[in-house]
Amino acid sequence: MGKTVVSALLCLRLPGASYWKPVQCGTEPATDRDAVLRSAGLPPERVLPEAYRLALPASPHVAAAAAGVRIERQRLQLPRAPGPLVVEGAGGILVPLNERETMADLMAWLDLPVILVARTALGTINHTLLSLAALRARNLPIHGLVLNGEPVPTTTATLRAWGGVPLLAEVPPLRKLDAANLAAAARHWQEPAHA
Repeated sequence: MGKTVVSALLCLRLPGASYWKPVQCGTEPATDRDAVLRSAGLPPERVLPEAYRLALPASPHVAAAAAGVRIERQRLQLPRAPGPLVVEGAGGILVPLNERETMADLMAWLDLPVILVARTALGTINHTLLSLAALRARNLPIHGLVLNGEPVPTTTATLRAWGGVPLLAEVPPLRKLDAANLAAAARHWQEPAHA
């Protein structure tokens, strides 16, 4: 849910923004698109339909196989939007889309700056630094890092020192995913100097 919370937060921060999740895995009790529509208060036309809407809450390649489909690049073209477009990934950077391509390939195809969302739970330092290394190895542009969860000052300090990317925000757990809580979280967002 962390990527969805940050996506909704970005939609609130960016005037006229639209939201798109190319691959949705899991549809019950609601999709991430439903959550962003409800919490960010966007008009329905700015919450774009998924290219793939798969019922099984699993890795995209597994959810697609369960639905009897294959995720194809040609269906993952960046949709037109009148303003900024927030694109939410599914799973992590190296999660497979099919037997040869991963979310990193999708990021390269879309050619957008990446905001890495990382949980603050135990193990996040290793996971976050590995994720940043995977992005760099593919020359994907990294806009910054957002930490999501209970604040852990030592984790924040370590990722600031070792990550080599701007820390854009620390989003604490939200009691409820709604516009008021998102607006409060958005006030703590920091844009990097190079943005």
